[in-house]
Amino acid sequence: MAFEDKILTCKECGNEFVFTAGEQEFYAEKGFENLPARCPDCRRRRKNESRGRGSGEKEMFAVICASCGCETKVPFRPSGDRPVYCSDCYRKTAIR
Repeated sequence: MAFEDKILTCKECGNEFVFTAGEQEFYAEKGFENLPARCPDCRRRRKNESRGRGSGEKEMFAVICASCGCETKVPFRPSGDRPVYCSDCYRKTAIR
């Protein structure tokens, strides 16, 4: 089956983009049945956002270090059932 380039419209930004014959062949080989709904730029942005890279900053949570008592920030929400350390104290405990 010969594929031809298709012009599609991105459902996110509304811009037109080309779904190339090569991309269509790849989709067919992988068994994908749906056409891409987003342009390459919107797909890339969405993928980065889902990996926590979209806004450029991760949400940080203020905690008190269980070892030295100083206030620090960590990139996860502490559950309260395990000690949380500042980066210096964590390095010291990880070396042991």
